[in-house]
Amino acid sequence: MKKKEKTVIIYIYIYIYIYKVVSGFRVNFHKSMVGAVGISKLDLLVYSKCLNSKKMDLPFKYLGMSIGGNPRRHEFWNHVMKKISSRLSRWKGRLLSMAGRICLIKSVISILPLFYFSFFRAPVSVCNQIRRIQAKFLWG
Repeated sequence: MKKKEKTVIIYIYIYIYIYKVVSGFRVNFHKSMVGAVGISKLDLLVYSKCLNSKKMDLPFKYLGMSIGGNPRRHEFWNHVMKKISSRLSRWKGRLLSMAGRICLIKSVISILPLFYFSFFRAPVSVCNQIRRIQAKFLWG
C-alpha cells in the first residue's frame, strides 16, 4: 500500500471518529459501502478492504432511486412500473367504486413517480405505459 493510500484511509477514519464523537452515533462498517469517482477499481477495492466495508458499484440505489443508470432506457424505469402496478392491482379495482378508483389512481400516480420525474425526464414509452396501467385499472 502506498503512503498516499494510507493517509487517505487515516483521514477517513479521523472523519468517522469525529462524526462519532460529535453525534454520538457509530458507523457500522459491515453495512457501509465505499464508492468513489475518478480512482481506479483497484484503489477502491483496497479502500473497501481497509475500512472493512463493501465496494459500491454503479448503478446503485439511494433513497429508492437508481444512481448511475441511464434514465433514457426503459429498463431504468421498470421498478417504478412494478410499484405502480402493485399499488393499482385489479382486485382493488373490483372492490372500489368509479370515484374510489379515480381517487386511488390520482394519489398513486401523482406520488410514486413524482420523485423520479423531478430528477429525470421519462421517455415517452414510459409515460404511455403509465397511462395504460391507469386505464386498465380504471376500466377493469
